[in-house]
Amino acid sequence: MRRTTHTRTIALAALTLLLAGCGAQSGGDAGGSGTVSPSPTSSRPSCATVKGELGAADSGHTYCLAPGETIRVSLDGTTRRPWTPVKSSGTGLEATNSGIVLQPGDASAAYRAVSAGTVRLTSSRPLCPSDPARVSCDGLQEWTVTVVVPKA
Repeated sequence: MRRTTHTRTIALAALTLLLAGCGAQSGGDAGGSGTVSPSPTSSRPSCATVKGELGAADSGHTYCLAPGETIRVSLDGTTRRPWTPVKSSGTGLEATNSGIVLQPGDASAAYRAVSAGTVRLTSSRPLCPSDPARVSCDGLQEWTVTVVVPKA
């Protein structure tokens, strides 16, 4: 009887230590904030130069634009899995004419770099096609790009 109580105590203590270690990892928020700031010791941020249009595959990347340059976004969706309109938050870009969206479900946007700053561009669409006759899901595919306009 004493051995069973001792074994249970050890097992309970091990479980407590294991659970106490969960969530104690360092390194910040696992979800991330999605924003990228230049290092205070660096005058130029680490980012790629935009070449042509950005699409769904460019999600999660950071791009640099010089003042006066334009960035275009073209997200190909479908009627059953449409992209939401591209939204921007931050300073440094100004919305410009993106042209005409020809296909239902697509999202199109264009921005011109007007001043130093950082902007986050976002859109999303359903993971599952919408079909009232079938089971659906509430998941979203998110698209996020960070655009940095460095100081001249």
